[in-house]
Amino acid sequence: MKPLKVGIFGQFYHEDSSVSIELLFDVLRKGEVSIYIEENFYNLIVENQNIESSKFQFSTFKELDSSFDLFFSIGGDGTILKSITYIKDLNIPLAGINTGRLGFLASIQKEEISSSVQKILEGNYNISERSLLSIDVSPKNQDIHTLNFALNEISVIRKNTTSMIKVDTYLNNEFLTSYWSDGLIISTPTGSTGYSLSCGGPILEPSSSSLILTPIAPHNLNARPIVVPDSTEIKLKVSGREDNYLVSLDSRIASFDNESVIIIKKSPFTIKMIQLQEESFIKTLRKKLLWGEDKRN
Repeated sequence: MKPLKVGIFGQFYHEDSSVSIELLFDVLRKGEVSIYIEENFYNLIVENQNIESSKFQFSTFKELDSSFDLFFSIGGDGTILKSITYIKDLNIPLAGINTGRLGFLASIQKEEISSSVQKILEGNYNISERSLLSIDVSPKNQDIHTLNFALNEISVIRKNTTSMIKVDTYLNNEFLTSYWSDGLIISTPTGSTGYSLSCGGPILEPSSSSLILTPIAPHNLNARPIVVPDSTEIKLKVSGREDNYLVSLDSRIASFDNESVIIIKKSPFTIKMIQLQEESFIKTLRKKLLWGEDKRN
């Protein structure tokens, strides 16, 4: 049986990153795994020289293909979001090692790396299918032409001005409302614990077949978040005093002209998040949001 082919990606190299990285490499090496590190991250590791790279045999990658069996992200949730731009529609299972802070998506904690990665190599995990959003813009915008999808959310946001924008919103071509606000967030269930939550949106279980529309600082205070089926096609037309506004796809940002027509809908592919068998979304909520910490419990 051929060895597992594993991709590894990270964006940053913190002072204590070497410990987490070396623990991961050590488990993979013992498992006789073929290790491929994203090229820029590999260069960061070499520059810091805190890891005895002579102990390990690495290859690098700039892009992935369907021959990869597993993918590890080292960092926080932002690194997970960047990881999906490599994985795209290749169906490669993704696990996140959390060296950041809160970490809803990067669920493997630093002190659990050895045991958790070993379980993953042995196949002792579940797959959580995560839906994504795709965007289409008229007229076309080259900034999002090749990476037109998002795992957490797609947001329209006012640019460098204190003036609000108006977001005319249609659901399946039926007019919903015009949001006078700083912007509007269209969120997946995965993204419900991100930007949308901080703007007052609800939490959705990741397998929910729904999308959330959450206004950002709305002027019309009766504009509340709304949950719609994920089969809904959402059309947006944005206007304001500025000539342009911003659209963010997770952490990627592009500038669009006023009156551009945006179509947002569920992507035709999913991301396969690795979930250890003893973990669950409910446990993560309790742990990350400190639910149950009330002394009355």
